[in-house]
Amino acid sequence: MVLRFFLIAGVFLFMSCTEAERNNPDDPGGNNYTWGLLGTPSSSSVKPPPPSSSSRASSSSSKPSSSSAPSSSSSVALSSSGASSSSSKPSSSSVSTQAGIVYGADEIYQGVTYKTVKIGSQTWFQRNLNYAVEGSKCGVGGDGSSLSEANTTTCDTYGRLYDWATAMALPSKCNSKLSTSDADCAITTPHKGICPTGWHIPSDGDWDKLMTAVGGSSTAGKYLKATSGWNSGGNGVDKFGFAALPGGGGNSHGDFNYVGNNGYWWSASEFIALGAYYRSMYYDNEDVGRFSYDKRYSLLSVRCLQD
Repeated sequence: MVLRFFLIAGVFLFMSCTEAERNNPDDPGGNNYTWGLLGTPSSSSVKPPPPSSSSRASSSSSKPSSSSAPSSSSSVALSSSGASSSSSKPSSSSVSTQAGIVYGADEIYQGVTYKTVKIGSQTWFQRNLNYAVEGSKCGVGGDGSSLSEANTTTCDTYGRLYDWATAMALPSKCNSKLSTSDADCAITTPHKGICPTGWHIPSDGDWDKLMTAVGGSSTAGKYLKATSGWNSGGNGVDKFGFAALPGGGGNSHGDFNYVGNNGYWWSASEFIALGAYYRSMYYDNEDVGRFSYDKRYSLLSVRCLQD
């Protein structure tokens, strides 16, 4: 009888703890809490699984939206036409407004034309960067499970994937630097990285400004995601013209996952010597997540922001 009492008490205590986790406003996913970069909890974010993991990262800022009926996957191929010049130059200086979305001048960079859109006080590329710099990767294979340096239809649609140092146009050693005082790995403000002249890799603060401009991170995914191209009913309403697409993520081992389901975008802001912040969107969630992850292994998308 005593043993049975303790067993029942133990089950009750476990269920109580689990419920407390689910109701924790700092961890809406309940038991989705994971560990920080070096095995200790991060004070400002939680670390999601690497892109090769089979589980989806949970945002620490909002609850998932209600699920919708699955639909067939669709991809939206974005135009990559443009001048063959390797320099960056705007093709037009005009600014137009359509259906409440404010478009800026087109930017031609390395032969690819990027439409631009103004959101709040910021002007962004309307698509992910597709600059074939050494070290960047594209998804290949029918199941999109591997990576290649060669251009593929995946890159034509979603842009290329970059490790952090490549995106920042820094030496590869900067992915694993042990001292933030290393002059070769210095981050400027703003930090141009592999973006064209007059544009830069958004900082963590730049992403925060975007979240504020679109009404907060808890619903930002809904308003920033493209109206098509997301799997299983995960499309957004694209209220501001950001047209985010789920380019997935890769790692240094050659794995490539989540294309069509999730999108991940680097920031120029470091968390610690081995980590940097990024933003994420998911097919089954309306929010935009903010996380830090190990710079040495992750291959993520890049959006350029005007200086």
